Amino acid sequence: MKQKNMLAEFLKQKRVAAGLSQREVSDKLGYTTPQFVSNWERGVSHPPINAIKKLGELYKISADELFEVTLTTTIQEVTQDLRRKFLSSRAR
Repeated sequence: MKQKNMLAEFLKQKRVAAGLSQREVSDKLGYTTPQFVSNWERGVSHPPINAIKKLGELYKISADELFEVTLTTTIQEVTQDLRRKFLSSRAR
């Protein structure tokens, strides 16, 4: 069972609260298409660290809060991946 991506949901909530569109965010970050922002918010991919820092500034989020959400999401994903690999190797 796949858990919801905390970082994805967090970034979307903060963008909406900041009153910015995905296009506006992508423009401010120097991306050519809002697809990057959409992918981050759907949990398809993660923004690079330098983009996370810029998002924090755009959305007026503290570095500590952003770090904690990013860390928690990363730990969840690594745990899920390791559990999947461990359990599949036991079945052999």
